[in-house]
Amino acid sequence: MTDNITTEINHSEEQLRLAMLASDVQALDALIAPDLVFTTHFGSVITKQEDLAAHQSGTLKFHSIALSEQRVLALGGVVYVSVRAKVTGTYASAPFQNDLRFSRIWQRTENSTWQIAAGHATVVQA
Repeated sequence: MTDNITTEINHSEEQLRLAMLASDVQALDALIAPDLVFTTHFGSVITKQEDLAAHQSGTLKFHSIALSEQRVLALGGVVYVSVRAKVTGTYASAPFQNDLRFSRIWQRTENSTWQIAAGHATVVQA
């Protein structure tokens, strides 16, 4: 994998983290592919529209996102990222604190930016 792709993906991952923390729907819209398929740590599948709506309405609010153990793997025209995240926040006003592992597939768009096409989250067991 070229250093350039790794740098681009690391930058995109940081943009995603900051957008999630700020519930920046405009930034999230740019980072998420229109046909996103994301499996939550509860096993439900959500779309881009559902993800953006949760941020826009205030239903989902992240207070902290601490990343570690990131691995980046280029696979032809897409990039796979595995990253551990300790997250805190609120969902429907109920506080949460989770240790999660995210898997994301990033695809390059026609204008050479990166978007998340698919993802999965799972709880890291103690």
